[in-house]
Amino acid sequence: MVLPPYPAAPFPQDRTAIVTGAASPRGIGRATAHRLARQGWAVAVVDLDREASEKVALEIQEQHGADALGVGADISDRASVDAAVAEIAASLPQVVGLVNNAGISSPVPFLEVSDEEWRRVIDVNLNGTFHITQAAVKIMAEHRVGRVVNISSASAERGGGVYGRAAYSSSKAALLGMSRTLARELGQYGITANSVAPGSIDTDIMGGRLSDERKEFLLQELPVGRIGTVDDVANVIEFLLREESGYLTGVTYDVNGGSHIA
Repeated sequence: MVLPPYPAAPFPQDRTAIVTGAASPRGIGRATAHRLARQGWAVAVVDLDREASEKVALEIQEQHGADALGVGADISDRASVDAAVAEIAASLPQVVGLVNNAGISSPVPFLEVSDEEWRRVIDVNLNGTFHITQAAVKIMAEHRVGRVVNISSASAERGGGVYGRAAYSSSKAALLGMSRTLARELGQYGITANSVAPGSIDTDIMGGRLSDERKEFLLQELPVGRIGTVDDVANVIEFLLREESGYLTGVTYDVNGGSHIA
């Protein structure tokens, strides 16, 4: 795609944000979708489970009166992603925001990671993010305005050590580089790209492993004295998608309760 650069277009009043991995009952994606709807965004809920995506979209419509669409897509599959983005573009207002939240974890140590496990994680966390980002930013570039937020992880910055190990940490670290590349290459089309790196957040992924003993251990390294919530992360994501945040690009926001300084 060859387009003339600059200037950025005005931020449209009617605008859509795509949020991937947004159907999990206690996940960051779902909380983000609801928060964006409260702030006036139309929301495309994208998840592997179409029925679950449609359920969340209906919740958003009923609770916030916002336009919402539930879409099923396997982001690791290019054709599935292209079909999903085409459906979103035809059904909702102009695509302005993209939250790359979909991802899978892997607790396998490096010396034990099989080729199959490595590919499983990379296909979703990295390749999947590439597929849907490329499809979405083509729309943003045509309209000269856009916001991309990649959900990385504290594991990417620490080299694991939270819940995800080698494959997960590597895939999430790659997203930090992708965000900076997007920021550099797409700024001329009015598109910003940033990352959010959550630490210990009480989500569905973490919930089953969050015993009282484990929680007590985590609290010892958190200056804020509590485990993070999905709303803590959703608030930062929504901030980065705002029109007023257009001078922020290529940056990473650590949402970890201060664990890096403990």
